[in-house]
Amino acid sequence: MKTEVLRAYRFTLAPSPAQEQKLLRWCGNARLAFNYALATKKAAHERWRATVDELVADGVPEADARKKTKVPIPSKPAIQKAFNAERGDTRTDVEGVCPWWHEVNTYVFQSAFIDADRAWKNWLDSFSGKRAGRRVGYPRFKKRGRARDSFRLHHDVKKPGIRLATHRRLRLGSFGEVRMHDSGKRLFRQVARGEAVVQSVTVSRGGHRWYASVLCKVTMDIPDRPTRRQAERGKVGVDLGVKVLAGLSKPLPPDGPVRVSGDGLLVDNPRPLRAAMQRLVKAQRVLSRKEKGSKGREKARQRVGRLHHQVAVRRNAVLHQVTKALATRFAVVAVENLHVAGMTRTARGTVEAPGRRVRQKAGLNRAILDSAPGELRRQLAYKTSWYGSQLAVLDRWWPSSKSCSDCGWQDTSLTLSDRMFHCTNCGLTMDRDLNAALNIERHTETPNVASDRGETQNACGASVRLPGPRAGKQDAVKREDAGPSGPAPPRRSNPPTLPTPAHEQVKLF
Repeated sequence: MKTEVLRAYRFTLAPSPAQEQKLLRWCGNARLAFNYALATKKAAHERWRATVDELVADGVPEADARKKTKVPIPSKPAIQKAFNAERGDTRTDVEGVCPWWHEVNTYVFQSAFIDADRAWKNWLDSFSGKRAGRRVGYPRFKKRGRARDSFRLHHDVKKPGIRLATHRRLRLGSFGEVRMHDSGKRLFRQVARGEAVVQSVTVSRGGHRWYASVLCKVTMDIPDRPTRRQAERGKVGVDLGVKVLAGLSKPLPPDGPVRVSGDGLLVDNPRPLRAAMQRLVKAQRVLSRKEKGSKGREKARQRVGRLHHQVAVRRNAVLHQVTKALATRFAVVAVENLHVAGMTRTARGTVEAPGRRVRQKAGLNRAILDSAPGELRRQLAYKTSWYGSQLAVLDRWWPSSKSCSDCGWQDTSLTLSDRMFHCTNCGLTMDRDLNAALNIERHTETPNVASDRGETQNACGASVRLPGPRAGKQDAVKREDAGPSGPAPPRRSNPPTLPTPAHEQVKLF
């Protein structure tokens, strides 16, 4: 089925030293525009807050004072108009907030204004309870060295200024051509055939590399049903873990791109963070001993950032290989509904009630985050829709690891250190990850295509809507309540979690 979708093509750039300095200047101008827009919004918000405080001091109830006070928060059109009046111009010796604006593409500023509007709206929606997921804090200014260096360019699709000049060169509007490490042959041919139209490009820096993410409207042939090979292999249960990245109920071929063991049923966990930990410790120790503001400290900071970036790239490479192999080889991919934020919560406690085994829990949290189960679930959500397969999610409270996959007996005493599952009812003995994968495959409900933007999902694949606008974090974690042991097959320990009702909205303006 032919469908138009938005798809991003990511390329690694190889700019010259002069081009790299120009890219850094454009990133700085994007930060300047974002901070200008945010300062304008904050000034209006402070005026509204001061007016409300004056009315409350005069005896007006705060609820009535909020309704009476009307201070509009400027959006992109008003901010851009004010910016154009105050920017100045070096060509006419007129001072202003950005007199060199004519040396930078105008979309650098416009996209930054749009980002400021989005950040402000996200905070308002999260504050009032409209936005699902963790609470979004009050927007903050972007600081050089801390905020990610990036900018976004748009163009007129009828007169494209963003295009692939060759298979190895990307042309950015009013910037020029930049050489790429990767080959853009695939995108180049799609554009030539009229199957893809470039919409925008986002240039960003990660570690010591520069990347260009070209957003295109692509006409894709998305299958509406699994292929014959997928249908023959059916459903696969995936148990995400730490010792192994995933345990599978059906094997993957050992000669494929994914490193597997145990007859193809266990996906090896490369643990990129642990592999680079020794170098990271040395680099961070060197950074801590450098004088603040010195050139040596800047070099040490870049060294640490480069190592972290290498870890992220290696982790993403493995996750993409695994998720694509699962989405293309099986008709249904069944996973657990893990709440990663709850699983990796700190155990330090408070001064009055200090936590126990804090250091051990911190190590476990680091290992869980190194395997990135939330990112793996997010990639499966969209890749299954691309390749005609479906994503099925097991109820969060079903005890998949503590139940026997053969007879249904439950081991209430099973701990994380027990790597083998022993069933005293039927005598089954097998790896606990494989046992859990079989349970996930057999007890998953009717498949439904999961979405990473739905009410009940976030990056962790779970609803984390807060009980109130100013509430703290939720306490939900992956729990495996095991009932009384017995030969009967286990049932779902809890009914489906209903969506949280809409909260009473708090009007700020």
